[in-house]
Amino acid sequence: MAGIDTDVVHGGREDLRTLGVHAPPLDRSTTYPVTSLAAGTEDLERLAEGDAAPEHSPVYARLFNPTVARWERGIAGLERAEGAVAFSSGMAAVTATLIAAGAIGRHVVAIRPLYGGTDHLLSSGLLGTRTTWTTPASVGDAIEPDTALVIVETPGNPTLTLVDIAAVVAQAGPVPVLVDNTFATPILQQPLTLGATWSLHSATKALGGHGDVIAGVVATDQAHAAALRRVRVATGALLDPQAAALLHRSLQTLALRVRAAQANATELARRLARHPGVERVCHPSLPGCDPEGIVAAQMQGPGGMLTFDVVGGLTAAGRVMEGVRLLTPAVSLGNNDTLIEHPAGLTHRVVDPEALASARIGPGLLRVSVGIEDVDDLWRDLAQAIDAATGLAGGTSQPVVERCTAGVGLQA
Repeated sequence: MAGIDTDVVHGGREDLRTLGVHAPPLDRSTTYPVTSLAAGTEDLERLAEGDAAPEHSPVYARLFNPTVARWERGIAGLERAEGAVAFSSGMAAVTATLIAAGAIGRHVVAIRPLYGGTDHLLSSGLLGTRTTWTTPASVGDAIEPDTALVIVETPGNPTLTLVDIAAVVAQAGPVPVLVDNTFATPILQQPLTLGATWSLHSATKALGGHGDVIAGVVATDQAHAAALRRVRVATGALLDPQAAALLHRSLQTLALRVRAAQANATELARRLARHPGVERVCHPSLPGCDPEGIVAAQMQGPGGMLTFDVVGGLTAAGRVMEGVRLLTPAVSLGNNDTLIEHPAGLTHRVVDPEALASARIGPGLLRVSVGIEDVDDLWRDLAQAIDAATGLAGGTSQPVVERCTAGVGLQA
């Protein structure tokens, strides 16, 4: 098995030398000639049943696309998975996994915080699922005879709450566990090696990294991958090949981008924790933000996301977003450039207010997706915006440990 820095560069490119090309080809076909009626019928049936590839012809692009399949192989390698299945968005991937797991009309156990869209999908009952929200320590108590799936996101969105994946898997027993691995990426965390059944990504984020593609992907074993493909064929949620080509190109720099953003986030968190205009900072590198040592146990670093509460609540938070010039006030994350957003008003606006309060997703909380710019430039911009918004200038020797509180698990 190659190292992950080699896999990001070469994953999904194993046959290029045989093809006589250096860049992966882009296949935009919507339909494909069949070599014979019998062969076409066989391929269609195989793909509809969830096979990873056709024997003779893809038949139709809703069933299979070679460019998409290349990127899927690359992701599977990084996640140390038998297969990966790509979708047209992260939420399409979440929905397909719920269907493939047999969770529709059945019971789901979930741990908050989750991405706001996932939280809303589960809480709304739109798909007919019944959800019990619980804490990491109480997963076993929440399991019922008809429980089809346990869902967790770690680090959690937006509070960076850390969850021991192996401990959740042990409590879940035979019930499969889905881990949203978007914040960590496969560079920093590989949930399947810890016993999870599904590792899900909004590939729109760091896997894409350039803010120009919408996608989702799930890594899992062959049997569960086949179930996902059956759902994808039936629902028409296959990723567009142009998007897959962009994602495959971005894969080569994933490790470099993740580590550069992580280094910047670690430094920004340290500086924010000493700013008098900041009440609280959450980044797993800070003292108190990882009390159980989860980063060391299951990750390769604390990641490039951070949150902080600004003095002055909602009004000050809005002013910070309006006051930045280098940072971009926008939702999403994992881009090369740094983004700042207000979870309670944007990404988690659809989450139950009591759940937001319990998770300490308050009116003054801002989430920063740190990019790969010069960290001093980022700090100057962020500090001037906080100074102006709060009337408190940076520069205090207050110990970091007193200003850092990790995200709190919750039950609703």
